[in-house]
Amino acid sequence: MHATHGRYLDVDLTSHTLRDYPIPEDWQVRFIGGKGLAARILLEELPRTVSALEPENILIFATGPFQGTGLVGAGRHAVLSVSPKSGRVADSYTGGYFGNELGHSGYDGILIRGQAQGPVVLTLLDGIAALEPADDLWGRGTGETEEALLARYPKSRVCSIGIAGERKVAQACIINDRSRSAGRPGFGAVMGSKNLKAVVVRGSVSKMLAHPDRFSTERGDYAKTFLNEGYERFGQYGTGGGVTVLSEMGILPTKNFQEGEFSEAEAIGGIRLHDTILTDRETCAGCPIRCKRAVTTTFDGVDVTPDYGGPEYETLAALGSLCMNSDLDAIALGNQLCNDYGLDTISAGVVIAFLMEASEKGLIEERIEWGDPQAIIRLIGSLASREGVAAGAADGLQALAESLKADFSMTIKGVELPMHEPRGKQGMGLSYATTPRGASHMEGLHDTMLASEAPCPELGVDRSYDRFSLIDKASPVIAFENLRSFDNSLVLCCFTSRTTGGNYSYPAIRSLLEAATGLSIGVREMTHIGERAYAAMRILSSRAGHVSDEDGLPARFARPLPAGASAEHPVDPDELKTAIADYYTERGYDRFGPTDATLACLGMEDCVGMIERS
Repeated sequence: MHATHGRYLDVDLTSHTLRDYPIPEDWQVRFIGGKGLAARILLEELPRTVSALEPENILIFATGPFQGTGLVGAGRHAVLSVSPKSGRVADSYTGGYFGNELGHSGYDGILIRGQAQGPVVLTLLDGIAALEPADDLWGRGTGETEEALLARYPKSRVCSIGIAGERKVAQACIINDRSRSAGRPGFGAVMGSKNLKAVVVRGSVSKMLAHPDRFSTERGDYAKTFLNEGYERFGQYGTGGGVTVLSEMGILPTKNFQEGEFSEAEAIGGIRLHDTILTDRETCAGCPIRCKRAVTTTFDGVDVTPDYGGPEYETLAALGSLCMNSDLDAIALGNQLCNDYGLDTISAGVVIAFLMEASEKGLIEERIEWGDPQAIIRLIGSLASREGVAAGAADGLQALAESLKADFSMTIKGVELPMHEPRGKQGMGLSYATTPRGASHMEGLHDTMLASEAPCPELGVDRSYDRFSLIDKASPVIAFENLRSFDNSLVLCCFTSRTTGGNYSYPAIRSLLEAATGLSIGVREMTHIGERAYAAMRILSSRAGHVSDEDGLPARFARPLPAGASAEHPVDPDELKTAIADYYTERGYDRFGPTDATLACLGMEDCVGMIERS
């Protein structure tokens, strides 16, 4: 297939060997790349039962056909592995420039097995791979690590871990370009368990495209569609603009999901950030939107520099409203520390909010006040270094909650919730409940997408839906999960692949895919590509013991919010149970995952029999 290199780099850290892993042509056609292809590789290579921190676990860095082409939205890469939080294979996505560089490397991805005897750095420089000792980098933050490696390997891009990953903290993430993270599942801990400090890539290989002239023309036309007032405003205020909007809607996660409105939302929102501490706008490879923040300020005598970017919506909410914190400078410092420690900001915020509530209820001895910015900064360091009261969450927040007999751990399958309230986005709540990876806001339906009369006719979603209801939600939830799963197999940014309304972009994306790869696909095959990736992930989770019986939401969401537009709309447990059953029926899944008949219909006959149904 054009627009691919047809191989992964296969690295065995235990034996210190590096070789090519050829990708079968039919896998490329059926799964394309990114999430789908990486999941198919894991079905073949990952032991059926393996824990996240064992040497036998596999870590994958993956690209798709558009990485390295300069297409808007393709400045991303995917990371897949077994999560230390859930014990299942999970996926994570991050922007910046590393994915674009990997697209030029001569490899479509990197598969990493085993465990090095001591700290190492994996380099892939102009097509030549090597493992280098990294004892001098162990113990350093991601910023210092990246600076040292860029001096050693000029014009390269770096993914690295900080002290949180080295100490195998469950909330540890992988940082690239100093300010972008493959977060949530805990992949920093996986790298730490492998003694892999960093991955360095420098590439100079151009992909062979099926129709290069056509692709160049369509790429330019596609880029022009983002040069409008709406995207200019989005780029100006970034994702942080959602803080005040969601608070006004009554669905801004506040006080550990006990409330949906934050009286100080404007103090930490995107406009205030823009008008006070924003010093630059960053972007990803090939993207004109420039939605990423870079900030300069100080908090408690500590400088916050633009080197570590700036807080986005999820961070502003997680370290802000969720903890009742209205100090924007403290949030900015918290973001910088998390990036340097290699700590996921969403996960850290959920842990801290839990500790604040546990303190309030007398379940822990230490007194931690709601909204205390100094406490938030202190607890970030405590979590990253496995010290103090936060150390109890370093092996997983759910485990800490069980030890304290606390019923307010806001996790699903061990993974901390993102900053989206299912009482006001109940279709998203259904995705939260059924996902085997733990709640994700990046692959599923945001019910606000369904407000128009015909949100997405191409997918058969041709009427509006009530965002406060689960009735008839299974079908649109599946449609949008499949569409986002298709995106994640291409590894495209969700802010550039527009799913609804007059700017719906998938006909253009399919045409670009044809120009790049030579594959001509229609709507049905597009959704099947996404569905295959989803099914492959579900087979992997089934191997780890996931069955539908454990699907659900934290009990807190069955209680109404105290005020706001969502106050009278708790998630009804019986309605959720019915919606989950409808969801599995429509997907063609039984309690274990996709049935053999469903796999055959998807053209996944080679995966039939992979699930043990007992």
